[in-house]
Amino acid sequence: MSNRLRGLHFGTCQCQIDHIDSATRPAENFLSFLYHQPPMTFDTLIAAKNAVASGQVSAVELVRATLDRIAAVEPDIGAFNSVFNEDALKQAKRIDDAKHPGPLAGVPIAVKDNICTSHGKTTCSSKILANFHAPYDATVIKKLQSAGAIIIGKTNCDEFAMGSSTENSAFKLTHNPWDVSRVPGGSSGGSAASVCAGLSPGALGSDTGGSIRQPAALCGIVGIKPTYGRVSRYGLVAYASSLDQIGTFGRTVADAALQLQVIAGHDPMDSTSFNELVPDYSASLEQPLKGLRIGIAKEYNLSEGLDLQVRQAIDAAIETYRSLGAVVVDVSLPNTSYGIAAYYLIATCEASSNLARYDGVHFGHRTADKVSDIVELFSKSRAEGFGPEVQRRIMLGTYALSSGYYDAFYVRALKIRRLIKNDFDRAFEQCDVIACPSSPVPAFKIGEKTDDPLSMYLCDVFTVTANIAGIPGISIPAGFTDGSTSDGKPLPIGLQLLGPVFSEEKLLRAARMFETATEFHSRRPSIDH
Repeated sequence: MSNRLRGLHFGTCQCQIDHIDSATRPAENFLSFLYHQPPMTFDTLIAAKNAVASGQVSAVELVRATLDRIAAVEPDIGAFNSVFNEDALKQAKRIDDAKHPGPLAGVPIAVKDNICTSHGKTTCSSKILANFHAPYDATVIKKLQSAGAIIIGKTNCDEFAMGSSTENSAFKLTHNPWDVSRVPGGSSGGSAASVCAGLSPGALGSDTGGSIRQPAALCGIVGIKPTYGRVSRYGLVAYASSLDQIGTFGRTVADAALQLQVIAGHDPMDSTSFNELVPDYSASLEQPLKGLRIGIAKEYNLSEGLDLQVRQAIDAAIETYRSLGAVVVDVSLPNTSYGIAAYYLIATCEASSNLARYDGVHFGHRTADKVSDIVELFSKSRAEGFGPEVQRRIMLGTYALSSGYYDAFYVRALKIRRLIKNDFDRAFEQCDVIACPSSPVPAFKIGEKTDDPLSMYLCDVFTVTANIAGIPGISIPAGFTDGSTSDGKPLPIGLQLLGPVFSEEKLLRAARMFETATEFHSRRPSIDH
């Protein structure tokens, strides 16, 4: 082992790396796990990639340290379905040998387990795909690897990305690093928990109705869902094709921006991918937006179930923006109240179609029971392979698409979709971004909402409309609860910023303005390893 990593012991958090600037901020301390100790390693993706690029640490050393961290903490968090130990080290060695100049050279990235990788399994956290090995890499995986990133493993998620808590996984529960008795959000909870707990500097997730932004908020990190079509969906296992979008997680806005820079762009393999120029998000990140207009929709303030401490944190965030020179304007999104209903009709209808291929013949688990005909084979295989929430959504979608109900439900939901898109278009004539909570509540207890699907669905009330309209959104850390309702443990609160289509650069700059003025992004959960 290199002298630069001699004494690196993750169990006792004694990390010694030479040549690290003693002025490095605590938020650049990625592999250090007791954050009150002097910084000796890297806390952010940007710091880690800079260290590899400068030769302060090799890609192999960084990956080894990351794998050690996963081995120590993963049993308590449950973020990963699989970890690519040997393959990750081989990837890292190739990076070191080739002196790879890519923007993510040597940086470990976790990938949600509904994104295809030719190495390892792609399960969607479902029994029906428990043994599926994808024959190809998703476009985003190819782009990450071309940039020098190391795919460290596949993260746990709600089965087929259907859920808001990662409790619907067929394999395990993922725990929130701030309080392991609570959920990390969903459906990309494994990716969010991985970044939050320091198991990977960055991660990919997918967002169908808030599945990046909501877990980012509950875990106190940054998560961005780009414009629909900005990032290729080729290789993303479909839940609801007109809503799904791949995005990124990081501890800072810069971390999320760099990953987005790498994976964004047109892909001829995806017919919904836009041939739109991708700006250099990192280059303009530190330039504050002059005359920023922040829209506040009155409909969001009327939302039922909004936690008081969440409301107070968002109000305080708006005041922070005022102090930075932003102008706050009132806007209206009159059809917001129909968002949840429209979303769950569109999403379940598309899910019932997309998941029809998993029948035990074309794809997926096949029952071992004796069957009398093909119908019984399909029925038994799907009943054994799909969990309760997936079955519920397939049934809802099938019903809504059935004869006599198609126009009354699905077509009407599509009309509402257009009205919601028009609402946003009018609002963005008056403002640059719209601010609102990412989640109406902080992280809730594991099991608290599992018997009440409607209550779980309402956790997406502030996020689904962005997917319906196809616009980008970002969640950034904006505060913490006082612990009075969570056993004395402060829980993160997320601020969501929404922008017009292809406004990711502006969203990232607006998010960075807030991040620069606050310290919420630098707080870390106490993990005793």
